Amino acid sequence: MSDEERPQPRPGVLSIEAYVPGKSAAPGAARVFKLSANETPLGPSPRAIEAYRGAAEHLHDYPEGTARKLREAIGRNFGLDPARIVCGAGSDDLLNLLAQAYLAPGDEAIYTAHGFRIYPIFTLAAGGKPVLAAEKNYTADVDSILAKVTDRTRIVFLANPNNPTGTYMPFDEVKRLHRALSPKVLLVLDAAYAEYVRRNDYESGIELVATTNNTVMTRTFSKIHGLAALRLGWMYGPAHVVDAVNRIRGPFNVNTPAMLAGIASMEDAGHLETSRAHNAHWLPWLTEEIGKLGLQVTPSVANFLLIHFPKTTGRTSKAADAFLTSRGLILREVSSYDLPDALRLTIGTEEANRLVVAALTEFMGSKA
Repeated sequence: MSDEERPQPRPGVLSIEAYVPGKSAAPGAARVFKLSANETPLGPSPRAIEAYRGAAEHLHDYPEGTARKLREAIGRNFGLDPARIVCGAGSDDLLNLLAQAYLAPGDEAIYTAHGFRIYPIFTLAAGGKPVLAAEKNYTADVDSILAKVTDRTRIVFLANPNNPTGTYMPFDEVKRLHRALSPKVLLVLDAAYAEYVRRNDYESGIELVATTNNTVMTRTFSKIHGLAALRLGWMYGPAHVVDAVNRIRGPFNVNTPAMLAGIASMEDAGHLETSRAHNAHWLPWLTEEIGKLGLQVTPSVANFLLIHFPKTTGRTSKAADAFLTSRGLILREVSSYDLPDALRLTIGTEEANRLVVAALTEFMGSKA
């Protein structure tokens, strides 16, 4: 059968490079430590697990289509109006809905050089044009973003903190960016790692959403809440944006076990604080210990580190990746983010963190 005799996707779809997740297996290794997906090493709250199991007797029932109880729980937790919250199958689901709702063919969406690679994919899928803005020191830069704004710009995607660099834009700079944008441009603040940030000059975006008509903030339960397998996220936005997204989202886009687990997780403040404390301890420790090896580590405020392998060391990131994988330590290769000489390391358990440092020490001391 020829190509002309079968259904064809619309022009441009087959030119999109699909998102490729990090590897999750290390063939031949006796034990595997997956440090490639920014998953929490402490797992979900026991309360979330109990709530998830409790949903098993009701799997024949459709979910409540508006995720009302979950939105109300989020509203209580953050002091927000539940009517201005939309829940989705992960924040990815919501980012895609925003692109579908606000991008027409030929419209432009800006993202930064090392920003989350799902942004250009969703832009292209909506028929839009992704526009890349340069960064400075692996950090999103307001002036670089504004230099790319045209009369076709409809969305600016800003991951704050950013993945995979771990850097962030201070809130004053986010506000400066917003002030310079047209009221018709939607500023999307992707705050997937907000819970890990311990900087006084950081704000996830709640204040800006509450006081403007063209800002949206997205959040996820996949990271600090440890519910990545359930695909659960939420969005806080102006009423008119919420209305537009609700018109095109799937009627049951969040499943019941995920909703119940999400509610229970938010109610377990102790587990969340333990996760924050674990990260606050091991993030600087890993940064310092890896830096001692002659490797460059980008300062991070999230639950991962970007490790650079300078050519002067005679050791490549590709060789390091193979060496670590052979020992069951799986890191994230990030050449697709235009970072061919780097690996991203998720903060793991104490055992995993110490094993990574030991393995990197061995690797850096081995013969080239």
